[in-house]
Amino acid sequence: MFGYGDVGFFDRIAPLYDVFMPPARAEDLRAGLAFAHRPLERVVDLGGGTGRASRTLRDLRIDATVFDYSAGMLRRAREDGLQGVRADAATLPVRDASLDAVVITDALHHFPEPEAAIREVARALAPGGVLVVREFDPSTRRGRALATLESVAGMDSRFFAAEALAGMLDDAGLRGHVVEPGFGYTVAGVKPSP
Repeated sequence: MFGYGDVGFFDRIAPLYDVFMPPARAEDLRAGLAFAHRPLERVVDLGGGTGRASRTLRDLRIDATVFDYSAGMLRRAREDGLQGVRADAATLPVRDASLDAVVITDALHHFPEPEAAIREVARALAPGGVLVVREFDPSTRRGRALATLESVAGMDSRFFAAEALAGMLDDAGLRGHVVEPGFGYTVAGVKPSP
């Protein structure tokens, strides 16, 4: 109903998004990023929208570039002084092994091709780099309610349980770890060194 990756919805709500969404939690991101085996200098906030995670990373003294497909959300990120790149998560405009970390906060379920996006992140990560995903577990009561609400709202959301997502990271060549289980969970995937 909203188009590719629910972009139409996010373009419309971009001016009000940060009013209703809480900031990303530093401890969630820090716990996942701790799995990296390299300095975190080249970091992408994928599906980063207005930059909720990027602002939190900035508080952790980590600079990130927001990659998002929604022009409206990127406009808001840039208004806040963040770097933004319009990009499809399944075809990142970066070289192989060029990133130290990628964070996806509350966005993977909106990606039209989440498996392709994870494979693309695995390609883009340098050895020892980490993918940190913060998502919602549809096997919990609140997760089922959220999935139902987004479906009723006309979104094409696809949610994954934490263990299933860790398995998807393994399938893409990353070493998946459930960092924090629960309704809002964190999964990290480390790219092995050769």
